[in-house]
Amino acid sequence: MIYSISGEWAFDLSQYDSVWKILVNVGLVLIFLLIGNLIRRVIPFLRKAHIPSALIGGLLLFLFDLAFEAGGIEVIDKRIMQIITYHALAIGFIAMTLKIAKKEKSTSFFSAVKNGAITGGTYMLQAVFGILVSLIFFWSTSGSFFYDAGVLLPLGFGQGPGNAMTWDINLGITDGSVGLTIAAIGFIVASIVGVIYINIYKRKGQIVEKTALDVRKVTDFEDENEIEDNESVDKTTIQVAFVFLAYAFAFGIMVFFAKLTDWTGVKLFNDVAWGFNFIWGVITANLIKLVIKLLHKHKVVKKKYINNYQMDRISGFAFDMMIIAGVAAIDINVVKEYAWFVVAVCVVGALITVIYVRVMSHFVFKDIEHECFLTNFGTLTGTASNGMIFLREIDPNYETPMSNIFIVSQLPAMLFVAPLLLLLNKSGESINGCYIALGIFGGLFLLYTTFLVLCAKGVFNKKKVEDGN
Repeated sequence: MIYSISGEWAFDLSQYDSVWKILVNVGLVLIFLLIGNLIRRVIPFLRKAHIPSALIGGLLLFLFDLAFEAGGIEVIDKRIMQIITYHALAIGFIAMTLKIAKKEKSTSFFSAVKNGAITGGTYMLQAVFGILVSLIFFWSTSGSFFYDAGVLLPLGFGQGPGNAMTWDINLGITDGSVGLTIAAIGFIVASIVGVIYINIYKRKGQIVEKTALDVRKVTDFEDENEIEDNESVDKTTIQVAFVFLAYAFAFGIMVFFAKLTDWTGVKLFNDVAWGFNFIWGVITANLIKLVIKLLHKHKVVKKKYINNYQMDRISGFAFDMMIIAGVAAIDINVVKEYAWFVVAVCVVGALITVIYVRVMSHFVFKDIEHECFLTNFGTLTGTASNGMIFLREIDPNYETPMSNIFIVSQLPAMLFVAPLLLLLNKSGESINGCYIALGIFGGLFLLYTTFLVLCAKGVFNKKKVEDGN
């Protein structure tokens, strides 16, 4: 037990586990974020490679703990790091979802669907090749290797540390370390490939360097009719409260599904409950937005309570915490046993992701193919932050429609990816279940890709003209 109110206790080292341990671990995460950011500023290569400060800080914290661990001293609690990673994923998604969409730029919803299909197709391709790699290890070791470990490729590359760790644990592969390692390598792949890609096409003259506008307007920080900063409750506190209100409702949904396992004896409900905390958070955040919209419509609430700028800051903070804690939570002793698998699946994953996203970006979004590739590749190997960083590198003022397409495409992308998430338990139950899931993932990949090919050929853009009308 981390905390207990029973018995005598005090604010000193005798009560370190119950009073200080969590705070010390969170403090270390933030301190190493500062160190990582400082190193990124001092070393130009790291800055030009767009390697996140959080990843640098996480690797340093991991090495720092490893050095002390060799001397028998525990610096960080890996369980607390896992808890931070798990909750930060949901908090980041909730804050992103609570943002109120602005109508300054409009985009075709069909374009968003196409971009969502690229996301879905990449996930399915990663799942297929990831499982094939793990099956090869399974067959070559006469069944001593976990046949379904390959599903960690789309989770680590596409979903990031939070979901990779959660399902690594839920599926009983390892203690979460392999999933976290694949996710960390995904960040590095995103950074290296993104920088190389930009430099190649700059030399070819297909990417023209643009200068960002440094002038910030008031509307960048707040909208008209928002609550004032000098209210009795700080505006930032209000934003944080909305995030945790959504998470509280999400927790209620998770408890309900968990209880279904108790009532029905079906283990799937329990896995779905706790494994999809970020999805339940997105759902409840959307419900809160809907309620707020209705209250505004009926003039019950007149002021705007959601501030997009501060929601961006909350999600950014959560994702930074997730990355650092996720890397620091890796157990090197566990990873050693899976080293060859991790190398194989990450190399294969990087290659197929580069090829597929590049080809689909070229054929489906010809006018903005470079913006499409960098945004999607960065997201599908790192996180959405990586994708937006690379987009901003070649489109600093968001003059192309790609930023808006990417934002709107998150809902259709989630629908395209949903079958993968729903089949995670099925694929891990038995070798036959793994084969069935592999076939479904392959079929969905072909379906999504066929849809994208038809889009590229303009099949859905043709208008039939009937004579005589």
